[in-house]
Parts: sequence; C-alpha cells; structure tokens
Amino acid sequence: MKKLIAGTAIALISMAGAASAGSHGMSACLITKTDTNPFFVKMREGAEAKAAELGMTLNSYAGKVDGDHETQVAAIETCIANGAKGILLTASDTSSIVTAVQQARDAGLLVIALDTPLDPIDAADMTFATDNFLAGELIGKWAAAALGAEAANAKIAMLDLAVSQPTVDVLRDQGFLQGFGIELGDPNVIGDETDPRIVGNDITAGNEEGGRKAMENLLATDPMINVVYTINEPAAAGAYEALKAIGRENDVMIVSVDGGCPGVQNVADGVIGATSQQYPLLMASKGIEAIAAWAKDGVKPAATEGKNFFDTGVSLVTDKPAEGVESIDSVKGKELCWG
Repeated sequence: MKKLIAGTAIALISMAGAASAGSHGMSACLITKTDTNPFFVKMREGAEAKAAELGMTLNSYAGKVDGDHETQVAAIETCIANGAKGILLTASDTSSIVTAVQQARDAGLLVIALDTPLDPIDAADMTFATDNFLAGELIGKWAAAALGAEAANAKIAMLDLAVSQPTVDVLRDQGFLQGFGIELGDPNVIGDETDPRIVGNDITAGNEEGGRKAMENLLATDPMINVVYTINEPAAAGAYEALKAIGRENDVMIVSVDGGCPGVQNVADGVIGATSQQYPLLMASKGIEAIAAWAKDGVKPAATEGKNFFDTGVSLVTDKPAEGVESIDSVKGKELCWG
C-alpha cells in the first residue's frame, strides 16, 4: 500500500504540473449519488481542494437519495449547458445514465466515472475506482478463513445496495461470494446463486436505516444467520443495530466495504469484523487533474496496466488477521481513513 500511494503521488504531481497551466477560468462538475454519505463528502472535499489548487471552478451536484437517477441526468444537462470541461460522476443507475453521458461526451466534455463503473464501462472516458470485485473478494476470503471449517455451515445474509443492481453493487456482492468459496451464477447479476448457505439478499440504499430494515427482513427468514455481508459501512451499522435488538450482536460476523473513519472505528470496537478500505479523495483529485489535462492538451487518462480502469487501491482492515489474507489493523486503517 505504501508503494501504491507513493507511486500514485508521483503520478499526481507530474500531472498537476502539466495541468495547472491554462486551467484558470475553466469549470468542472462533480455529480455524486448523495451529498450526505461520508464517502461522497470526502470525494467532494478532494475535488474542491484540487480544483482550487488548479484555479478551476467546481460545481457539485447530488441525488436526493441513493438511486435518484433523474436528478443526476438533470445535473449532466446543466453541466453541458454551462460549458463545463468535464464531469466526475458516481452513477446511481449505471446503465440508464449512459445516454446522458454520451450527450456530454458528444458535446466535448470528458466524463470520468468515480468509484462506480458505468455499464458498459467504456461508456465513460475512464473510471477511477477501487477494484470493487477485489474489495468484496478480500472480505469474503477473510470471513471464510476466520470461520475455518464452520464456513461450510454458514448462514449468510447479503445486504446489497439497490434493486437496479449498479455495477459497484454487483462487483462487491459477487467478489464476496467468490472469496467465501461460493460458486457464482451469472457474475453480472445479484441473487442467482443456488448455494444453500445464502439465506437471502435485501437492499439497503447504502444507509443505516436501510441496513437495519434489510437485516430485520432476513432475520425473519432465518433467525440463525451468522455471517452478514454489507455493501458499505453505514449499512453494516444498521445491521448491527438490528442484531443488537435481538441480543445477537456478539455472535454474528459482519463484513463490509468503505474504510471510512466511523467504519474503521467499528472494526476497532468489534462491530465489523473486517472492511475493505478505499480512497475516495484520491479518486476525486485524480479526476480533477484529468479534466484539466484534457482541457489543456486533449489527452485522456490511461487505465492501470492490465485493467480497464484506473485502480486507486484497496486494503483489508481487521484486528483479527486471518492466515493467507493480507491485511492492516485498525490503527493503520485510522491513519488512512476518511470521513
């Protein structure tokens, strides 16, 4: 991770030097799923700081709730009309947004997907993201290793994001299952697996209340659930509260993805067994630099070698390391966390 951060820092410094000249007076847009989730708050902070450094104007937009596709489309239309040079986008509906994204690209804007790849991924000029499949796979491998032989008897609740199954939702869900050792059905679809260890899937909208309700629903199906996968840490916090309400908070394993400071604290407190940490500030600052470079020289950002997106890194955070699964502890996680 230190090598990754150091290497990325060098790349950022190099691009910043090239992009800073001639970037004054231009504008860029950031469109996130919501403006309340700490992940997107940190993303906005990163974009604002980099835009200020490069002398750019940043206009930020967000859906009212996770899944608010219409507001995001309207924001894209506004960015086109206002003459923005580029858009950073975390899409709520990764396939339905493609038409609006194409309109922006046709108008000469650089469109970069942050965190959540579009469907298809090449509908955007580039994606800056965590390897979300790997993030899920890491917590799946950790959960299976931590359970040992009892993994064969697990009863798993899958707390996903949305009915529309955005790409980030699918990738994390399927990565977890593969890491846990469960045979996938269609790797592009959530919920078609036949393994009897899966109690069921429910959606959370990526927030605490949604996580609580989804956990309650799945506990009604099988009150003996002992492993809980969650799309993110707010959903994990809600799941924990539902388990606590029935006195099962200490005998159920919860795993998640995000790596925000509250989530890492929940790892330290034993609420979450392990989480995969991602780096939203890096995604956003890198995206602003790419828009500045595009406006100056017409150069589009390149993908990480061997991948079809720019990988901003992921680390497993746990205070109970499992053999064969590389991880950092919550102390290190707090040094790298956000929110």
